[in-house]
Amino acid sequence: MAVTAQQVKELREATGVGMMDCKKALAETNGDMEAAIDWLRTRGLAKAAKKAGRVAAEGLVGILVEGNRGAIVEVNSETDFVARNEQFQGIVGNIARLALEAGGDLHVLSEMPYPGSGRSVSAELTDAIAKIGENMNLRRSTLVAVKDGVVGSYVHNAVKPGLGKLGILVGLESSGDKAVLAALGKQLAMHIANTNPLSVSPEDIDPEVVARERAIFAEQARETGKPAEIIEKMVDGRVRKFYEEVTLLAQTFVIDGESKVADVVKRAEKDAGAPIKVTGFVRYALGEGIAREETDFAAEVAATAGTN
Repeated sequence: MAVTAQQVKELREATGVGMMDCKKALAETNGDMEAAIDWLRTRGLAKAAKKAGRVAAEGLVGILVEGNRGAIVEVNSETDFVARNEQFQGIVGNIARLALEAGGDLHVLSEMPYPGSGRSVSAELTDAIAKIGENMNLRRSTLVAVKDGVVGSYVHNAVKPGLGKLGILVGLESSGDKAVLAALGKQLAMHIANTNPLSVSPEDIDPEVVARERAIFAEQARETGKPAEIIEKMVDGRVRKFYEEVTLLAQTFVIDGESKVADVVKRAEKDAGAPIKVTGFVRYALGEGIAREETDFAAEVAATAGTN
C-alpha cells in the first residue's frame, strides 16, 4: 500500500526518527503504525514509542483535592486563547469540584447539575460554546481516593491554582503524619510529571505491554548471533531494565537524582511514623492522544519523500 505523508508525520512525532526511515518502516509494515514503531525499535532507530505524540488539543486540566480524595478532569477547547479565558477557567474549576462527587464516572459527571445555572454540565458547556464561539469537550475524569492517608497533587505551569496543562494525582495510604504524607505526595507527583511512569510496580503493568517489549528485546538479541541460553539472559536483563525505567517505585527519584523512589518512600515512613503504600497515580497531559492535521509539515514530508 502507498504510504501517505500524514502517516510519515505521525510516525516521526511518535518516535523522533527521521522521515525517510519512517517512510521505509511504514512501507515494510504495510502502513501499520504499531508494527512500524516496533520495526524501528528492533533496528535500534527508536528507543520507545511516544504514543501520545505531540499535544494536539488545547484547553485545561483541572484538579481538586479534599482530604483523602482527589479528582482530575480534562476539558478541551480549540485554541489556547480560550484556555486563558476566565469564564472557561471557571467552568473547568467547577467541573473538577463536581468530579469529586461523580467518582470518576464521566457520564455521571456530564449529567450533574452545574452550579447556579439550572443546566447539566454538558448543557453548560453547550451554552458556553454559543457564548465563546468555540467548540469545547469534557474529555475525561478520574478519582483517586485512599481509605486513610492523603492524595498528593501537582499542576505544572498552573494558570491558576489547580488549573494547567499537566496534572498529577497520587494516592498514599498510611495512618502516619498527614503533613509528612502531603509533602511526600507533592514530591512524588512532581516526579511523575517528569518521568511519566506506566505503573507503580512491575505487577501493575499490562502483561501485553511486557510481552511486546520482550519480543522486541528477543529480536534484537537474536541478531547478535549468540547462543539461545545467552539470548534468554540478555532478554531477562533488558526486561529488568525496562521495569526500572517505567515503574514508579523502581525509578530514580528526579528530585535528588540518586535514590530509588521506593527508598524515598521507605525513609518517609520513619518521619510519618507508619508504613506508607503508594496505591496508584493518574497523570493527565493536555491533548495527549488527540491527532490534529498540520498541513505545512505534511507538505514538507511529501516533498522529502518525493511524492510531489
